[in-house]
Amino acid sequence: MGVAGKHYPQHADPQEAADAADKARPSDERVRRESWFGHLLNRPEFAAISGTVLVFAVFGFSAGSSGMFNLDGVMNWSQVAAYLGLLAVGACLLMIAGEFDLSIGSMIGFAGMMVALPSVYFHWPIWLAILFAFATSMLLGALNGYLVMKTRLPSFIVTLAFLFILRGLTLALSIMFADRTIISGVGDIAQNDWITNTLFHGVAFHGFFTWLGHMGIGKLLDSGEPLVPGIPKVILWWFALAAVSAFVLAKTRYGNWILAVGGDANAAKNVGVPVKRVKISLFVLTAFCSCLFAVLQVCDIGSAAADRGLQKEFEAIIAAVIGGTLLTGGYGSVIGACFGALIFGVVQIGITYTNVSSDWFRVFLGVMLLLAVLFNHYVRRRVSQAQ
Repeated sequence: MGVAGKHYPQHADPQEAADAADKARPSDERVRRESWFGHLLNRPEFAAISGTVLVFAVFGFSAGSSGMFNLDGVMNWSQVAAYLGLLAVGACLLMIAGEFDLSIGSMIGFAGMMVALPSVYFHWPIWLAILFAFATSMLLGALNGYLVMKTRLPSFIVTLAFLFILRGLTLALSIMFADRTIISGVGDIAQNDWITNTLFHGVAFHGFFTWLGHMGIGKLLDSGEPLVPGIPKVILWWFALAAVSAFVLAKTRYGNWILAVGGDANAAKNVGVPVKRVKISLFVLTAFCSCLFAVLQVCDIGSAAADRGLQKEFEAIIAAVIGGTLLTGGYGSVIGACFGALIFGVVQIGITYTNVSSDWFRVFLGVMLLLAVLFNHYVRRRVSQAQ
């Protein structure tokens, strides 16, 4: 029964009423339904993955028959990519937080000398020299970050000063204690130390690669040893560091802090994010990555040199930018930076398998950097318009 001639439905279903209300509600033009391709474009690592596919396709056609993608060739360019990838991971996270570290390359030479001098000339156990190198490098990284936060100077200026300080200090100390700029014999010491040999020297899975050689997968030398003795330790370190860093950035509160600090440091500070602590810790991370690069390189090559690491800071930044990291901070991807490093390694080694002069390598890097910056700017505008 109704009231005053009106009839109301009895036992109306609330879900049906809600569905009817949704259908009757006018659509909001401000709500965008983005296609899967548009969503993919907004991923920071999309350009790097696309570039990697393109680079592999180009070298697959131009150098595929020359052995570039044989097992030994794969290990060659993977090792180059892994060394740069270690630096790119640290540089990427620091750039997402809105800062730069131009002392990365000089820190490599300095840390390598801090391993070689104590172990060769002062007869320290090499594991102790490596710990000393890590501690010294990370303290210098913390000093870098502290000065940037305390003085509020651009990190570009502060770390540029440390670029020259560390390079000069490395030269001065090597001449003072060794009377030379190249110190040899570290590889033999590392090989005889169980801890160092396990973590930093040589290759892993030697037995497995020997078995592959006897099964016809990979070449065997006349001695019966495989041409590719195993996976270089630097590749394993790169995978481990990249996996941990990518997880931290994507899944943890600290990762959210990094993105927030790079996006708007003042707003992040107002909501309780420890901006100074986050940024200083990332300067420490880049120093750790540089020292890890140096330790692996010294143990692999067997010597330390005062001029090691030249221009590596720029290569790390290029890899991060190719990987989708914005120069303005607040946006980026560790996975993308790793793909940027992979592009670098494939091109640097792959160009030797072709008839193209290696002089064009730097040209290619410059073009890739420019294209990456333009693409990242385009993606940034898309994201801003969608918000």
